[in-house]
Amino acid sequence: MIEKYAITRIPAFNLIDTNYNKIKNAEILAIGASEFKELKPLAAVPVEINKITRFTWQGNALMNQDFTVNNLQEQRQKKSYEIVHLATHAEFRPGKPERYYIQFWNDEQIGLDEIEKLKLNEPPVELLVLSACRTALGNRQAELVFAGLTVKSGVRSALASLWNVSDIGTLALMTEFYQHLQKTLLRAEALRQAQIVMIRGEVSINMGELNGTKGELQLPPELSEFGNEIFSHPYYWSAFTLIGNPW
Repeated sequence: MIEKYAITRIPAFNLIDTNYNKIKNAEILAIGASEFKELKPLAAVPVEINKITRFTWQGNALMNQDFTVNNLQEQRQKKSYEIVHLATHAEFRPGKPERYYIQFWNDEQIGLDEIEKLKLNEPPVELLVLSACRTALGNRQAELVFAGLTVKSGVRSALASLWNVSDIGTLALMTEFYQHLQKTLLRAEALRQAQIVMIRGEVSINMGELNGTKGELQLPPELSEFGNEIFSHPYYWSAFTLIGNPW
């Protein structure tokens, strides 16, 4: 289906702003963490954030100890970043609301009922990307959790995964997504195009390099354990979905 149609989940049509806003020239705030006290390290996160903010999109990057709720708020007060990219762990486990959270640096977490603290509607964020290794399980209740995240945070569109995803696979998908986002008018179409090139085997790791549609990206030694890999399996590309405005 994804090879023919761009798919978006819309929580409620009366909440959708039908006006089209270009984000091609929008600035991005890309923040995240690769090190955690009790959770698995995300070695691909620094590469992902560096690639997005230095080579693909204009913006600012904050990593590890700078990845705090306070810093996110302060950065948004200084400049109205229209795209916010969070690369971290998250947990949205159906039936256990106390386990809904986005992980920040150290022990800081934001629960679903605290999402307003991020002040993503002051001013409204055009696109929130939750590049997380552990997100929702793939069922209807999980989808409602993400719909709530989108609506409660006041953003126009949110991109997130519906089940566990690969750290290195997420790096590959996000690299392609942002490249296609610069070329297409629709956010949903940018995601579809990124998924299509992965389906076709055009994105891979070979000899310590991430090979994609825009050339090669040298990977750090800590990612060498993945060896050579082609990211055509649905495990790498199918989990991510767009919620809210498709344009």
